[in-house]
Amino acid sequence: MNLLYSIISFAASFALLLIAITVHEFAHGLVAYKLGDSTARLSGRLTLNPLAHIDPFWTILLPLVLFLSTAGRFVFGAAKPVPINYRSLKNPKRDMIWIGLAGPLANFILAFIMAGILRFIPAQGISATKYLLTINVVLAIFNLIPIPPLDGSRILMGLLPAHLSEQYAGFERYGFIILFVFIWLGMFDRLLWPLVGAVIRMMGVGF
Repeated sequence: MNLLYSIISFAASFALLLIAITVHEFAHGLVAYKLGDSTARLSGRLTLNPLAHIDPFWTILLPLVLFLSTAGRFVFGAAKPVPINYRSLKNPKRDMIWIGLAGPLANFILAFIMAGILRFIPAQGISATKYLLTINVVLAIFNLIPIPPLDGSRILMGLLPAHLSEQYAGFERYGFIILFVFIWLGMFDRLLWPLVGAVIRMMGVGF
């Protein structure tokens, strides 16, 4: 792959990834703020400025490694999690569900907007719009996996009885290990990508 082309390709993919993860984290912070927790606002995270959400490993190093290891076919990453003080919420157990759902729902909404735009934009804009659509769907579905600390685990904790929720929360210390095993076993290819494809087809977009 030509070096200049690789740099431009990574920069474009990275910029679109930043949009998706920024919207995701902003949604978490906004819903938490509306439900009584000002932690995200006070820590400067209730913003659509991507710089406030960058994590050195998840936002920069991981996307770069994935870009190089897939020969430029895919860039994926995450932002620094928005801080939430669940004790400040009006109804912590119920509100945990809404905060957990906020990020994936924001990504789905942005993906639907991209799907609508694809019907009207000129051909040269299709590639970037399709990529932004895809990365939003990937982020939404991936974060709904109920493995701590992903959003799906917060939703499940809010639904479980208190004693089971506390026991389940204890798995968070092993969450990243479980996630890496999940990825290493090829579950992205077996489960995530088929779901991503199905959702995109439901939006009426063909790839």
